[in-house]
Amino acid sequence: MKIFRRTLLTLVTGMSALTLKAQHPTVTLDYYFNHELRKTPGGALEQFHYTWEDQQNTGYSIWGKDFVKNGAHLKSLPIAPTKANLKGTDIYIIADPDTKKETLEPHYIEEKDIDAIAGWVKGGGVLVMMANDSANVELPHFNKLAEKFGIHFNDDLYKHVVGDQFDMGALYVKPGDLIFKTAKKLYLKDIATITVTSPVRAAFTDNGHVIIAVAHYGKGTVFAVGDPWFYNEYTNGRLPASFKFDNDKAANDVAKWLIKQVPAKR
Repeated sequence: MKIFRRTLLTLVTGMSALTLKAQHPTVTLDYYFNHELRKTPGGALEQFHYTWEDQQNTGYSIWGKDFVKNGAHLKSLPIAPTKANLKGTDIYIIADPDTKKETLEPHYIEEKDIDAIAGWVKGGGVLVMMANDSANVELPHFNKLAEKFGIHFNDDLYKHVVGDQFDMGALYVKPGDLIFKTAKKLYLKDIATITVTSPVRAAFTDNGHVIIAVAHYGKGTVFAVGDPWFYNEYTNGRLPASFKFDNDKAANDVAKWLIKQVPAKR
């Protein structure tokens, strides 16, 4: 009887752990390939631009809250990804890797990084790759990683927005979209479009241009978009209400979709 109870307890505990893993994934944001610094009022240097902590227009603090309200935990990775330091991460986001214009000594994505990330995705990791137009992102090395999964960011500038003519960046969601369940009108500007290689899926297109691609690699998933997109300025932080953009809803839709891609058992 004791053995039966102990076995039952082990099974229940194990099931609870798996459920917890599926419901409370860890979302890790890269702070290594993207590592821009600014001076604080006191003269110290701090990292900013696409970070969880940055609450100004340049940060991801609003998007981070979307992950948290959907049950995720937030982390950052200030060093190069390896098998060891990606352990425990379920969703890994790399946004806008630095050029020399942005950082004196940028960390480029090298073969060892690609091997580590690809191995992690193959085991069930969910990788998010957010590029930018080629004037503002280090595309050559970023593309080496993307091409591992059948994705290529193009050296172009789609949906270029002039001044405050925000509707130049409007994109419309079709009914039954794979990812966007509440957002209807999106805003992206100066996008690097994407070329995909079968069986990679073009998850969102506009006039024949691939805006978002989704790839499956081993047990894992890759989500790619040619813009940093969900920083605070464009989760309706600066977008005029009169344009009725749904970037705030889109950020939450994407967070929920990414969480659903995490395997129940990793």
